[in-house]
Amino acid sequence: MEHIALIIGAGLLAGGMNAVAGGGSFITFPALVYSGVPPIIANASSTVALFPASLSSAWEYRDYIRPFPKLSMYGMVAITFVGGLLGSILLLLTPPAGFRDIVPWLLLIGSLAFAFGKQTGNLLRKRVHIGPVVLLTSQFFLGIYGGYFGGAVGIMMMAVWSMFGFSDIRVTNANKNLFVGIANAIAVILFIVAGKVAWTETSIMLFATVVGGILGARYSKKLDPAKLRLGIVVFNFLITAVFFIKTYL
Repeated sequence: MEHIALIIGAGLLAGGMNAVAGGGSFITFPALVYSGVPPIIANASSTVALFPASLSSAWEYRDYIRPFPKLSMYGMVAITFVGGLLGSILLLLTPPAGFRDIVPWLLLIGSLAFAFGKQTGNLLRKRVHIGPVVLLTSQFFLGIYGGYFGGAVGIMMMAVWSMFGFSDIRVTNANKNLFVGIANAIAVILFIVAGKVAWTETSIMLFATVVGGILGARYSKKLDPAKLRLGIVVFNFLITAVFFIKTYL
């Protein structure tokens, strides 16, 4: 019962976080590991559990989804999908012991991206204006990261898009929800086919993330974005520190 309550709470919180600011996998992945799920299966299960929430949040923001300037929306969808496919295959090919050693570093990358991605994007945008080819290439690698692990991948996407001229937070947030879902779509299928999903925990968490995603998208305007973001940043680094300690000490 303790683990079930943890999984439900983690799912609700992660779904809401993803809809509002991102970083939901920093909740779901550690919760599944704490519940006794092996790291690779926990990562795959987290992806499956968060997938419907990404789509439900994208649906809530559907009126703000916009195509990218001088780029085909279908091209962005295709390149993200292919990147997600390659990333998920890489995860399935990674030995469990190797993934256990990589996890703290992936969490650190995600934590840094979440904490400083927006500032980095704004700083670079003042100095660099990237073209369509660079954006597509960046989106391809972001798709790989999303399929492999995905921590803060939405924040990374928004940071890159800001250099392309996207500044409307509602548009970037809507597109982020859509493209994170696309990156994870093929990963979800592969993880299920490969038998890498802990279905009992995932089924419970999946329902909770959908509810959390809908509530987060609807009521995000009532929250203080700065305080919420600061809380998530602190939590992300604490989780990262815990995994470094458990892995290397």
